[in-house]
Amino acid sequence: MNETPFEESQNSDDELLAEYNFDYQKAKPNRFANRSGTQSLTVVVLDEDVAKVFQTPESVNKVLRALIESMPQTPKSETA
Repeated sequence: MNETPFEESQNSDDELLAEYNFDYQKAKPNRFANRSGTQSLTVVVLDEDVAKVFQTPESVNKVLRALIESMPQTPKSETA
């Protein structure tokens, strides 16, 4: 293990530059960008009391789908 204090071990070369030149022609596509497949995901943050009851995405979706089914149907022209 290195016995040198953190401040002394840093070089002046470790500083961030004001500008970096990035060659986009050599860039590779992000292999993690489309992990969800064809499924579109939306992230929603639940309040703590709600999260205690609905602890999985499946439980939240099940209740919301039941709520949607119980709602009165409106013509599409009124929802826009």
